[in-house]
Amino acid sequence: MKVTYCISVKNTTGRNKQTPGLNSNATDPEMPHSKHSYSFLFMILLVLSACSSTEFLPRQRKAKAIADTSGWSYQSIAAKQFDLIAVASPRGNGTGQLTIYVEGDGLAFLGPRTISSDPTPDDPTALRLALGHPGGSTAYLTRPCQYQMAGSGRNCHPSYWTSHRYAPEVIESMGQAVDVLKDRAGAQRLVLVGYSGGGAIAVLLAARRSDVVGIVTVAANLDLRYWTSTEKLAPLSGSLDPADAAHDVETIPQVHFVGRADDVVAPGVVRSYISHMVDSSKVRVIEVPGFGHVCCWAGKWPELSGRSDLKIIPGWAIPAGNLR
Repeated sequence: MKVTYCISVKNTTGRNKQTPGLNSNATDPEMPHSKHSYSFLFMILLVLSACSSTEFLPRQRKAKAIADTSGWSYQSIAAKQFDLIAVASPRGNGTGQLTIYVEGDGLAFLGPRTISSDPTPDDPTALRLALGHPGGSTAYLTRPCQYQMAGSGRNCHPSYWTSHRYAPEVIESMGQAVDVLKDRAGAQRLVLVGYSGGGAIAVLLAARRSDVVGIVTVAANLDLRYWTSTEKLAPLSGSLDPADAAHDVETIPQVHFVGRADDVVAPGVVRSYISHMVDSSKVRVIEVPGFGHVCCWAGKWPELSGRSDLKIIPGWAIPAGNLR
């Protein structure tokens, strides 16, 4: 079994109040230049603008505000037994490919033993990642009961953001929403990008579909048994485990980003997921020192998403200066 690990070795930590570095002795990303620099800088400005304009909004209103500010469409999709919020970019590149970013688990708990009444995340990290996508038709998909007005979401039982957050009916609902987004974009192929628990959803969706050509995850809990056991968490008894689907998706090119300082989903989780594969030659793992579970993925995504490691993902736009 073969898997490639790309580990960034130079870093500045929070102790000197600088953003952690991304340099690697294997595949250092270069800043794009010439015409690519304009699109790169535009993505950064778009992300920063969305951050500053929504900082003090209630969490339930942030995704729509970000979508409106960015000129993306905000929509609700009735998908089987759930209503899911989606955001779609106005741009397309005529390639027939759509990249969908899937949100994380959100605010599932208010404390160690207190379940939240609303799983809407404090901040839509996956949407901010989508805004920094390097190019092409892009969409963002929430999880059941996120960004729903009080009492408006169908079947919003707390089990769907706790023990059953990756239940078969959740995957079926999100699969139907993916179909809707794909049809509206006129796409034939999909790349699924998942942040945190959205990465687990991405793998479980890909295992059921024949149109997924690439999987990218960020800080994702891809082996639930390993993760809950090592972190001493309650087993997710009503959920499907992406590790059980690892063999089914091993022929799909994959890139998994993990933070060395992530104390929610440690790097060992993705290694355990990969151990379930017979052939992991199409898998890349990028470990980034100084990055935790939240910091600093959204802010650095325009740079991270341009790394040459991602050329394994079909149709992923890599700046010309990084293709080496």
